[in-house]
Amino acid sequence: MNEHQSTPSVLFVCVHNAGRSQMAAAYLSHLAGDRIQVRSAGSQPADTVNPAAVAAMAEEGIDIGANRPQVLSTEAVQDSDVVITMGCGDACPIFPGKRYEDWQLEDPAGQGLEAVRPIRDDIKVRIEQLITELLPT
Repeated sequence: MNEHQSTPSVLFVCVHNAGRSQMAAAYLSHLAGDRIQVRSAGSQPADTVNPAAVAAMAEEGIDIGANRPQVLSTEAVQDSDVVITMGCGDACPIFPGKRYEDWQLEDPAGQGLEAVRPIRDDIKVRIEQLITELLPT
């Protein structure tokens, strides 16, 4: 983190930016508030967010229904301190000085709510861990 930036920034990337990265970004925004800057994007964004992901997050009281998948830009990576990929293959540009993590998460695309819940719960645990790392008390 550079000295001009007091708020760490995190970018979540998956292929479609319709499920995993949307859920992760929503949890981070929800749990960290404005203490962490949050972005999400996809290397090949879908048209809409996965309805099962929307339903799974609604159960947690988090509304991502109005979110729209975003195209991954080089600027988004450059502007982020931490880049977390979720099965985006080789599409993520790598810049020196960034922290990269690859989270191995099942793809919720085409899955029903029952299948998406455990993915959501896995993401929440990882987000809580990330917050403790980025915002030491």
